[in-house]
Amino acid sequence: MIRKTLIATALVLSVSACVSTPEIPALSASQEAYWDALESHCGSNGVGRAYSGELASSDPRDADWAGKRMVAHWAECSGTRIAIAFHVEDPSEPGGWNRSRTWLITRTADGLRLKHDHRHADGSEDAVTQYGGDTLSTGTASVQDFPVDAYSIALFEREGLDASLTNVWRVEVSSGDARAPRFAYQLTRRNDPTRLFRVEFDAGDDITPPPPAWGW
Repeated sequence: MIRKTLIATALVLSVSACVSTPEIPALSASQEAYWDALESHCGSNGVGRAYSGELASSDPRDADWAGKRMVAHWAECSGTRIAIAFHVEDPSEPGGWNRSRTWLITRTADGLRLKHDHRHADGSEDAVTQYGGDTLSTGTASVQDFPVDAYSIALFEREGLDASLTNVWRVEVSSGDARAPRFAYQLTRRNDPTRLFRVEFDAGDDITPPPPAWGW
């Protein structure tokens, strides 16, 4: 009787484990390598790595960003999603930093997805949040492009952000153990070849992780 009870308990635990563990979607070889590169910056003991960066483009529309210190912090990692907080120096914000932005990269059944989580200092969501797009190609082990998706187009139209209707975001990453590893985030627009916003980070030189992004 005891043996049967033990077997039954083991089966229940086994089934429970299967139910509680989310299935991790398979990726193409290049996207799997890209994901591995992202994961290499997750750190250990639940403390993700953080890197300093700066504006690398020179579009006059981004003049307010020039010269500001920036930090990319791997704030949360799981088997299906990696959250990278983007902190920007801003004397007008609490503590002298704007901590409103977090980039979310997720594995899906069709590839990879990028979303932007925008919050206010009190943690509440901004009116323009959770926008982004899905990969349309397999990309490379270090570069993935995310064209704007239908949800984001509807959001931009509702908020009067017509210039963003053809956004394409790019996230570049090299493995943490690569020679001179770098991380970069870039925005271009299909209907505006002059538009370029790009920030780059030295992913080979860890810094002390910043406070959590707002709402995190």
